[in-house]
Amino acid sequence: MSITSFRPARVLAASAAVLSLIAAVAGCSRADEGKAAPAAASDKGAATELRLGYFPNVTHAAALVGLGKGLFTKELGSTKLVPTKFNAGPEAVGALLGGSLDASFIGSGPAINAYAKSNGEAVRLIAGTTSGGAQLVVKPTISKPEDLVGKTIVTPQLGNTQDVSLKKWLAGKDLTSKVKVTNLENAATLDAFKKGDVDAAWLPEPWSSRLVLDAGAKVLLDEASLWPDGKFPTTVLIVRTQFLQEHPETVRQLLGGLVASIDFIDSDKTAAKAEVNKQLLDLTGKALKPAVIDRAFGNITATVDPIAAQFPQLAKDQVTAGIAKTAPNVSGFADLGPLNDVLTKAGKPTVDPAGLDKK
Repeated sequence: MSITSFRPARVLAASAAVLSLIAAVAGCSRADEGKAAPAAASDKGAATELRLGYFPNVTHAAALVGLGKGLFTKELGSTKLVPTKFNAGPEAVGALLGGSLDASFIGSGPAINAYAKSNGEAVRLIAGTTSGGAQLVVKPTISKPEDLVGKTIVTPQLGNTQDVSLKKWLAGKDLTSKVKVTNLENAATLDAFKKGDVDAAWLPEPWSSRLVLDAGAKVLLDEASLWPDGKFPTTVLIVRTQFLQEHPETVRQLLGGLVASIDFIDSDKTAAKAEVNKQLLDLTGKALKPAVIDRAFGNITATVDPIAAQFPQLAKDQVTAGIAKTAPNVSGFADLGPLNDVLTKAGKPTVDPAGLDKK
C-alpha cells in the first residue's frame, strides 16, 4: 500500500487536483509540440548552434561571402554555425516551420508565405540581403509580351518569388490562360532552354545571365523596371520567432556577420565576385564564366534594408498571381530592432520598418 493512501481525504483531494493540473499542462505541451512558435519564450543566452539556410545563387551573394570568408562564424563566437543549402524558397519554408532550421536567406515571396502559414507566429523578417537580380529572358524570336501566347515559361518553383512575379505580370498582360507556366530547377531550365523545350524563364541571378550569355536568350523584362526606383526585395533574412526570443544576442551576432559581408562586397567587388564564384563551384560543381558573374553582379544591390514598404504590395501580388485567395496579412512581420541595434553600434544609418513591425 502506498504512503499516499494514508493521507486525510482533503490532502488526497488536493493531491488529485494538482496531479490533474499537471496532466493537463503536460497534455497541452504535447498538443503544442507541432506548432511553429510558442506564445512566449525567454532569453536563454547564446545558442549552442545556428542552423542557417541559403541558396547557391548570386542573389544570395551576402550569404555566400559571409560563409566563405568566415564572417558569420567570427561574429557567432562559441555558437556553431550549421549552413544548409536549398534550391528554392518553399523548401526552406518547410524546414523553418518544421523546426529543422533556425534562420534562412530566402526570397520575399516564400518569406511572406512562412509568416502567413503560421498565422504570423513562426517567423520574423530581420533584414534584407539583396535588391534586384531577376529577369524574364526569352528566345530571340520573342520581342513583345503578345509573342508569348502558346509558349512555355519556366520559374524555379511553384510559389517562389519569381513564380509570383511572373504570374502577376502575366495577369496584368491578360496572358494567364494563354501560356503554359512550369517549374524546373535552375540548372535544368538552362538545359531545357538550350534544347528548345522552353521558350522563356523568369529567373534570379546568375541564371538569367547564364541563359543570356550561355544559351542565346535575350531580356524581355527586368523586374526592377516594375518597382519604384527599381528597388525590390529579392532576398531577405528571416528567423524563427522562438529562436529570436530565446537567443536574441545570437541573432544580433548573425546580423553583425551580414553587415560585415555586405561591407566586404561594397568595398571590393572583385574579391566578392571571386568568393561567390568559389562558393558556387564548391556547391554546384561548376564556376561561372567571368562575363556571367560580372553581368549578374551588375544586376543586384547588396543591402541590409528589406525594403519593408514593398511587402504589403508583395502580399497582394500573391492574390493577383493566383497563389493565394486572400492577401496574407504582413502586419507585425518585421522585427528590425536587432538589425538597427547592430547598425547603430557600427555607426551606420538604421533601416525603416515602414509600419511592418506593428500588428
